[in-house]
Amino acid sequence: MEVITKALFWIANSLLIPDILILLALFFRSLLLVGSFYNQYMVKRKNDRALNEKIKRLTVAGVAELKATLPANDNSLFIRYLRDLLTSPPGEAYADFLISNFENEAEKDVSLSRILSKMGPVLGLIGTLIAMSPALVGLSTGDIAGMAYNMQVVFATTVVGLVVSAIGLITLQFKQRWYAKEVNSLDYVSRIITHKSAEA
Repeated sequence: MEVITKALFWIANSLLIPDILILLALFFRSLLLVGSFYNQYMVKRKNDRALNEKIKRLTVAGVAELKATLPANDNSLFIRYLRDLLTSPPGEAYADFLISNFENEAEKDVSLSRILSKMGPVLGLIGTLIAMSPALVGLSTGDIAGMAYNMQVVFATTVVGLVVSAIGLITLQFKQRWYAKEVNSLDYVSRIITHKSAEA
């Protein structure tokens, strides 16, 4: 039994360094996500200001005007699919195909935020529990310096894991709301276009 428990302790302790390295990699990735999220927010804000009212008041006659209002370059996923929807031959099947593709790409975009929100606390907890064991051993043997060092690792992994999770969760909530609204807009525009096609 002692051999088994020692092997278990050795395996658990050997996971600390990989856990910390992965946690650091996720932390730096979350910082990059904050930058790209801010850029995405500014682009979305600009596009919404230019297009929201036109989409809201869109009629069959106003489709060409909406198309002319689009930015010159595809600065977001929504603009790329909206341009494709407006320039392609009108058809309900193709419109559904485009919207399904948009939802798939949107899901792919939010997957990083979802991974960070779930993996941050998991890796933080793993680091906390692994470092807690030698800290308790140091406390029992009177090695205060060793215990203090291990407690620093305990708190550091917990804090970094929670920060990573918070960034992932916040960006996930905003992006899901944005994409839900954009799917609704694409669906509305497709209905106007297919209605125009049916009338013709």
